[in-house]
Amino acid sequence: MKEQASFELDARLAADSVWLADGPLSQIRLMNDSRYPWLLLVPRLAGASEWIELDGQQQRLLLAEVNQVGRALKRHHGVEKLNIGALGNMVRQLHVHLIGRHAGDPAWPGPVWGHGSAQPYPVNELQARIADWRGWLE
Repeated sequence: MKEQASFELDARLAADSVWLADGPLSQIRLMNDSRYPWLLLVPRLAGASEWIELDGQQQRLLLAEVNQVGRALKRHHGVEKLNIGALGNMVRQLHVHLIGRHAGDPAWPGPVWGHGSAQPYPVNELQARIADWRGWLE
């Protein structure tokens, strides 16, 4: 595995999400889809596409980040169910989705993928969500 210095974010992840913060291992990003509280963790490791490619320390760091971000989602958004996934079928770069779900959300009880088109946040609301998340993740 290459060092973090040569990490480059996949163009699709960059287009679909907004940087919030850097954790010990990963970028923490907000998906620009106002239908769901939805965050991404993208390990800053060049060439990583699978969890099993991470060494033990990296896996523990990523798991700790998943726990921290997942708790923030549940605490600040009334999440009934937390969906966590690292699919990688469309974007090979390793990234973990954390999506807050509740009965009555647009895709409930099915998966969010393939359910309609993303509804980007209006610019002023996006800036407010970014500020909120940065405070919640501290």
